Amino acid sequence: MRLARSQILLVEDSSADIRLTREVFDEFGMLECLRLARDGEQAMRMLRREAEYKEARLPDLVLLDLNLPGKDGRQVLREIKLDPRLKRLPVLVLSTSIAEADVQDCYEAGANCYIPKPVDLEDFFALARSLRDFWLGIAHLPFQPQEGKSE
Repeated sequence: MRLARSQILLVEDSSADIRLTREVFDEFGMLECLRLARDGEQAMRMLRREAEYKEARLPDLVLLDLNLPGKDGRQVLREIKLDPRLKRLPVLVLSTSIAEADVQDCYEAGANCYIPKPVDLEDFFALARSLRDFWLGIAHLPFQPQEGKSE
């Protein structure tokens, strides 16, 4: 498992969801993997390695909320998948919406997975376990070149 070197970017504006994610990820030894962007603009600055994020490493995986202030998750997803440097980055959409139009729209835009946000703690633990085991364990993720750095 590549857990020790993995980075996950959580794009989420809800303080309650952020707190819960941190607590659950900590239980699975994944807290050190987690990076946070509280809105779409910050997420894109981080991914494009702009301004204060110039030296930041690209994440291996993005967990993207759809309903964000300002630039929403749909816009972020489209920008990621249209950017030649970012388009291979796996993006998992986490949303409270189970509307078929949202699901279809995200897959059309290139989402790698659409996951309804868990409603109880047990389901959240199951999600974290699945992320760890599949995305950071079984799946062979694309190499993300780090501009100006050698890996």
